[in-house]
Amino acid sequence: MLDAAVESEVLADAVRLACRAPSLHNSQPWRWVADRGRLDLFLDSTRAVHGDRSAREALISCGAVLDHLRVAMAAAGWTTEVERFPDSQRPEHLASLGFTASDRVTDVQRYRANAILMRRTDRLPFLAPSNWEPFEALLRSSVDDPVRLCVVADEVRPSIAEASQLSEALRLYDSSYHAELNWWTAAFEVSDGIPQSALVSAAESDRVDIARTFPVTSNRERRIEVGDDHSKIVLLSTATDDPKDALACGEALSTVLLECTMVGLATCPVTHLTEVPAGRAMLTALVGGDDLPQILIRVGGTPVLEPTPEPTPRRPLADVLDLKG
Repeated sequence: MLDAAVESEVLADAVRLACRAPSLHNSQPWRWVADRGRLDLFLDSTRAVHGDRSAREALISCGAVLDHLRVAMAAAGWTTEVERFPDSQRPEHLASLGFTASDRVTDVQRYRANAILMRRTDRLPFLAPSNWEPFEALLRSSVDDPVRLCVVADEVRPSIAEASQLSEALRLYDSSYHAELNWWTAAFEVSDGIPQSALVSAAESDRVDIARTFPVTSNRERRIEVGDDHSKIVLLSTATDDPKDALACGEALSTVLLECTMVGLATCPVTHLTEVPAGRAMLTALVGGDDLPQILIRVGGTPVLEPTPEPTPRRPLADVLDLKG
């Protein structure tokens, strides 16, 4: 039986932590409603990025915040039971959540919740990840149907880089896309979007072969000792673009990012290839299979003594959580 005694303060703290989840351009397209010890998650269509017309990436973002919420509640001593898409008449109602008190909180659950705070989207070049083979096996075991995880073979990477460059070239004269990108990376303090501190310089960008081209900064060049990017490329895919598959993909994304963070690996989600039909088709042909590529993740190491970057901003809790009771 679900326990409705979870306090509103616990739910608010969990939502605050969950909202550290990544989203396209840090758009944070989610809305939570708390009522009598339960939570409901909604897609906030007013936060959808114009270039994401189908809201597929917004749903992936919401899947990530949903999984982050489960992690946060587990660390607070609660098991989460999720009903996805509970109302067929309201497709924006993504999940209804109830909670049962746990017998205990494990160290691993605490470490995973702490990983939410430690994770950053890192756009700089990476070192090759150490002890990759056993960790790759762990990642594969952590992702279930309907999401499939594969690691791009090293010999295929140059072709993926070509697809990345093609996807960018096809948008070279798309003024709406570039205007929106500039808006989300504006150089003023806000509670969403990508701050200048999280962007890279032109020289740094040239050393990462699979990445979206953001407006460059005048930062001094960092990680010179790393050279070019040596990350592993993880691909998450699904059989369809159905909203349920997109939401599940976001939940898997959260799992992968937190598992990487827990072992000290840096990550960077990459989605520009899957936003352009030609880029997505090339990616499908290169990795094989019939699934639809949803999101790439660069995974790698960083210099040991490098300081942790400041966290990117998040919207005020009052803007994303409605506490009804």
